[in-house]
Amino acid sequence: MPNDERILETMPDGALGLIPLKSCEELGAKVDQYLVGWREKREHAHKNEAAFKGYHRDSYIISTSVPRFGTGEAKGVIKESVRGYDLYLMVDVTNYSLTYSVSGHENHMSPDDHYADLKRIIAAVGGKARRITAIIPFLYESRQHKRTARESLDCALALQELTAMGVDNIITFDAHDPRVQNAIPLKGFETVQPAYQFIKGILKNCDDLKLDNDHLMIISPDEGGTNRAVYLANVLGVDMGMFYKRRDYSKIVDGRNPIVAHEFLGTSVEGKDVIIIDDMISSGESMIDVATELKKRKANRIFVVATFGLFTNGLDRFDKAVEDGTIYKVVTTNLTYQTPELLSRPYYINCDMSKYIAYIIDTLNHDSSISDLLNPYDRIQKLVSKYKEEHK
Repeated sequence: MPNDERILETMPDGALGLIPLKSCEELGAKVDQYLVGWREKREHAHKNEAAFKGYHRDSYIISTSVPRFGTGEAKGVIKESVRGYDLYLMVDVTNYSLTYSVSGHENHMSPDDHYADLKRIIAAVGGKARRITAIIPFLYESRQHKRTARESLDCALALQELTAMGVDNIITFDAHDPRVQNAIPLKGFETVQPAYQFIKGILKNCDDLKLDNDHLMIISPDEGGTNRAVYLANVLGVDMGMFYKRRDYSKIVDGRNPIVAHEFLGTSVEGKDVIIIDDMISSGESMIDVATELKKRKANRIFVVATFGLFTNGLDRFDKAVEDGTIYKVVTTNLTYQTPELLSRPYYINCDMSKYIAYIIDTLNHDSSISDLLNPYDRIQKLVSKYKEEHK
């Protein structure tokens, strides 16, 4: 979407402040660049009024730090005034590349550490900001969204804790189960789908895709992600299918019931390119199993698409799957930490989300609606039409 399509005539709700925590520095810097560039060029009828003080700046990033003591304890520090600011905090809770010292031992930061740092910075704000929005792309503890035994509901607790600390809005991407927002019904909670960025990334890297019912199919690897696949299939005007996981409920392995088999529901995939779409690639085991099953059913090229590429067991299995022709491309976003090894893989397509996040922040700062940003149907149609025109 070109920037001139977003006409923001309303007054900003306080001076914009962007606080990307260390886990999100790279993404935050890109978002900041977009915001600076757009606002430099933007002419506004009320630009000389007090509400626009600090509207044009070289950077919207507020300097912060989280220093640690020798014991590993930490504190949040904000190095400049944020009184009256409209703050946007960004944190990647999955960034395990960061380390800190505990009594001389090196510790990799866990999601718990990142979440604690987010709370420290919110606490350092001390209630002085006009509004606080937490942008947590991979929602903290989102996979622990429901209780199936005597266990904690960590995601709901975290949401309630953040709002109790003064967070007004929480923005996340492709929440594992959006119903977790029921924990904070009186606060803002947006779960954003990167469908447009996925399609854009695939079309940019593949110039011979046929976007019709006879040549393309969308697959959900499990019943939980069906809505995601249905939306993409409807937007592209193609069929969808799904697998359901048959599990052995008599055993628990690594905290879950092991998958016995993947059963397929849907029409024939023979000769068709297939997009398998899910919210995350964790170990990648399920995705590769599903791709293998589709290959047995004579599918053509297989695109593995997920919002979050965690690759907790490394890339070896994906390397092998690509090498033996099971998988054609792997597509994820830069919302979570990406290893240099992943970025160097020729089969990997990286979908940059920084511009999208910048649009959301820019719009919210003006107290304008983000409905058109949350539903990318028109943009996808435009993109697909252009692609078809160029590849007749």
